[in-house]
Amino acid sequence: MKVKTIFSCQNCGYQTPKWSGRCPECTQWNTIAEEIFTVQSSAKPKAKVSKEDLKPLSQVGIDDDIRIKTNIKELDRILGGGLVLGSVVLIGGDPGIGKSTLLLQACEKMASDQRKILYVTGEESTRQTKLRAERLNIKTDNLYILNEVNIEAIKTHIEDLKPKVVVIDSIQVMHCEQLSSSPGSVSQVRECAHNLTVFSKKKEVSLLLVGHVTKEGALAGPRVLEHLVDTVLYFEGERFASFRILRAVKNRFGSTNEIGVFEMDSHGLSEVVNPSVMFLSERPKGTPGSVVVPTIEGSRPLLVEIQALVARASFGIPTRRTTGLDYNKLSLLIAVLEKKVGLHLSNSDCFVNVAGGIKVSEPAADLGTATAIASSLKEIPTQTDTVIVGEVGLGGEVRAVSQIEARLKEARKLGFKKALIPNGNLKNIKLSLDMELIGVEKLKEALNTVLRRVLK
Repeated sequence: MKVKTIFSCQNCGYQTPKWSGRCPECTQWNTIAEEIFTVQSSAKPKAKVSKEDLKPLSQVGIDDDIRIKTNIKELDRILGGGLVLGSVVLIGGDPGIGKSTLLLQACEKMASDQRKILYVTGEESTRQTKLRAERLNIKTDNLYILNEVNIEAIKTHIEDLKPKVVVIDSIQVMHCEQLSSSPGSVSQVRECAHNLTVFSKKKEVSLLLVGHVTKEGALAGPRVLEHLVDTVLYFEGERFASFRILRAVKNRFGSTNEIGVFEMDSHGLSEVVNPSVMFLSERPKGTPGSVVVPTIEGSRPLLVEIQALVARASFGIPTRRTTGLDYNKLSLLIAVLEKKVGLHLSNSDCFVNVAGGIKVSEPAADLGTATAIASSLKEIPTQTDTVIVGEVGLGGEVRAVSQIEARLKEARKLGFKKALIPNGNLKNIKLSLDMELIGVEKLKEALNTVLRRVLK
């Protein structure tokens, strides 16, 4: 056994044998830190191999209870139907957004099915966790609380208790005795996550890890942390707003396009059964620059309001700002509106926002965004009972989108009577929706239809 010293970047995990003021990998200054750890001797005992471990894939059985239901429908749908036995889920988000609250509520739901659940808190004492549980009205005898940061001690408690689910809050404060570096360093986070992942899969214990995020919003620690786990979930939304969106960015056992919508109140996080109603609840009627767009998040259709504000630029260079939409997409649509439609936006500030705090990344929102910009510029409101969907190409054409029937069905359910859609989708609709469907081929044609032919 010998002691080895390396230098690791606390931002990207790059390792170097000597110290440097600037990381050559991520080019950040003063992120290289010294880490000292022990290395075992090169002579390793031969691993014990059992022939029972090797079997054909066709002979591997799957039990009916391979998934554990959290009994929170929004969370179960994101996970693909529940927690898979032996899986590792990493949940990240800004401080105070509700990560610990959601996991504590999920623990109570799972413990109500006579399962033993272990909640390991390294950032709070057991009494502090009890105070939070009382605020959330959580009372169960199958939920066990442990205040510990030592990985080996946690593994010992898991072997003694034999829980079905273990929550680690958070992975950044965990400590491995084999490393002398401080908790939260790259080597500690990597080793602790790897150690717990291997242990949970061996024992078939579902593991939920809470992860800190950097000021840029990315998960703190080495990038390998996201590769080690099976599922990565992100909490989105403003800390002081009431609505939260949980999004899956990696999922080995389900879709990565699903989202869950929650509302924060004095009793914790509650599920939002119909997010479309929530996103449109405060939509102003008869206001220029407001358009409703039916989007698809995974298998769920959502109606969102896209708002645009176009004003005369106070300085020489116009300002472009987006919230919930890609900035490059906004620049592209403004260029198409100027070149193909003839709108003069070069001397105007343009602000676009997706109401409700949701992020829209699919191209089906192009037509609605362009219509909102034109509506604000011309000071002409769109009809309140109309939804707009379609992809806009660089030539000003309106292209077809996927799952058009699901989008229109959701819009009709919420009382919308008209829909402006691409011509390519109009001929493929077989479902009777009791809506007036207007097909368009060009962006200029769509704007003339919605804005009552104000464009020449």
